[in-house]
Amino acid sequence: MIPLTFLRSLQHLHLYPAMKICKLQTLKLLWTLKPPCRTFHRHPRLLVSDVHSQYESVRRGEQEIPKYFNFASDVLDKWSEIEKAGRKPTNSAFWWISGNGEEVKWSFEELGFLSRKVANVLTKVCGLQKGDRVIVVLPRIPEWWLVNVACIRAGIVLIPGTSQLSAKDILYRLQASKAKCIITNDTLAPAVDSVASECQFLENKLVVSKGSREGWLNFNELYKNQPADHSCVKTRIQDSMVIFFTSGTTGSPKMTEHSQGSLGFRPLLCERYWLDTSPSDTVWGITDTGWIVTSLASLFDAWALGSCVFVHQLPQIEPSVILNTLCRFPIDTMISAPTLYRMLVQADLSSYKFMNLKHCMSGGEPLNPEVIDQWKSKTGLDIHEVYGQTEAVGIICSVSKGMKIKPGSMGKAAPPFDVQVVDKNANILPPGQQGEIAVRSKPVRPLGLFTEYVDNPKKTTESERGDFYITGDRGTMDEDGYFWFIGRDDDIIISSGYRIGPFEVESALIEHPAVAETAVVSSPDPLRGEVVKAFVVLSDAFSSSDCESLTRDLQEHVKKTTAPYKYPRKVEFVRELPKTITGKIKRNELRAKEWGQM
Repeated sequence: MIPLTFLRSLQHLHLYPAMKICKLQTLKLLWTLKPPCRTFHRHPRLLVSDVHSQYESVRRGEQEIPKYFNFASDVLDKWSEIEKAGRKPTNSAFWWISGNGEEVKWSFEELGFLSRKVANVLTKVCGLQKGDRVIVVLPRIPEWWLVNVACIRAGIVLIPGTSQLSAKDILYRLQASKAKCIITNDTLAPAVDSVASECQFLENKLVVSKGSREGWLNFNELYKNQPADHSCVKTRIQDSMVIFFTSGTTGSPKMTEHSQGSLGFRPLLCERYWLDTSPSDTVWGITDTGWIVTSLASLFDAWALGSCVFVHQLPQIEPSVILNTLCRFPIDTMISAPTLYRMLVQADLSSYKFMNLKHCMSGGEPLNPEVIDQWKSKTGLDIHEVYGQTEAVGIICSVSKGMKIKPGSMGKAAPPFDVQVVDKNANILPPGQQGEIAVRSKPVRPLGLFTEYVDNPKKTTESERGDFYITGDRGTMDEDGYFWFIGRDDDIIISSGYRIGPFEVESALIEHPAVAETAVVSSPDPLRGEVVKAFVVLSDAFSSSDCESLTRDLQEHVKKTTAPYKYPRKVEFVRELPKTITGKIKRNELRAKEWGQM
């Protein structure tokens, strides 16, 4: 059993003043904890209570976290029962559109029915057992969600991957994970075939396709012919559920393991935070299926709250398609990477009227204050930032509903984490002092923090220092408990003794109308050791500008916007920036190029 000290460890959080610790015996975690200026409608809250009521004593700190838990049987099937009893709003659990007229809607009952059939494909046809691993590389199509739920039911460990993976990427993942099965579509099947002979553990290949493919089992035909009678496997709360390959901004991707507890049970304890939706809400996560935020916003956290998960297939991210979708469909909450918001604010937003959008969120990397201001002025909506990592269920800090927004800040620590800024010896630093952002991991590892880097105990050990998990990001915390991002520890630029965070230079540059997107890294300099270099993608209106003149203009702009020593002494104009599969800018690649490592 996970001890009560897990809940008591949350006493360090300073997210809201309403949090109370009573003799360190009872933590009024969520029932007595309400964000300021936030009113909850009784009906949706009561519905969520129906699903979560069995864990109320855990939230209050009066009972230990349960030994056994399965998200499919203990959450999704409970929502199905509420539906059948007619006590839930009529909106769907899942709503998918192709953009070409196709549409799929499932209730929680239908989701359960279909996922049980898929579970039978995996266990009876493929012979997979509890603990076996399956790699799933699919775009935003309904089958991705069915496979996720089916794996949870069967106790099979799912490993998601983006559709942008190359054959080399797939080979690395198959070999490193020892996966026995891979599920993909016609587009990536040839890449799998080109490396399958080198994967000794791979036993089954399933293709989501309308046609057949030699050497592959047809997923669509198999699951439609399977019975819908499947008994959910009994899983322990610490059992492995999903393994994410980290984005690999530094070094090779690592296998980051999450459990039934960290992904599935955590939102039951922290239901009001970061996402904060109700059973009547529709949530649209515009993120890749290989990214952990898709698993959170478009699966675990949304469905824990009974919300409708909206999905647009979006083969390509086009601002006009995103904006038109927001106008045509009743989407309440939208979450995406900063790159999308940077694209959207360049459109003429005055010609769009969103049907129901109330809450906008951004995560993956910091969003420049200028973009936040532009979105607010053009739409009247705030962008709430979330900060996190794959290792910490994606969310470490957030600007929750009702919380004061400080442009440029990542918000406050998100339950169940105690987040601090520490020095190189893991000592907690006072407000305003720069250090490394860290999550307390001892004496009790908080629910939500990853289990381990699979087959890499050295990296797992190196990720901790003293009583903390070290994120590798540098930042500060102000007197109000808001965190401010400076940059990756290995992104910090030291020029003539000055420590310069790339994000603050990027934020200054993005304010200039000529700059559509930018990335700042260090560049070697014989006099100063290293200097600031900016890679700039120009907006359309400035694409034909004189580069030398524009460089001087940008340099002067930065000098006036921030401390003069931070201005980019080198500027290079590029058509696009290298990015990870999750949309994060690969500054390590740009830096390696500058230092002659590529």
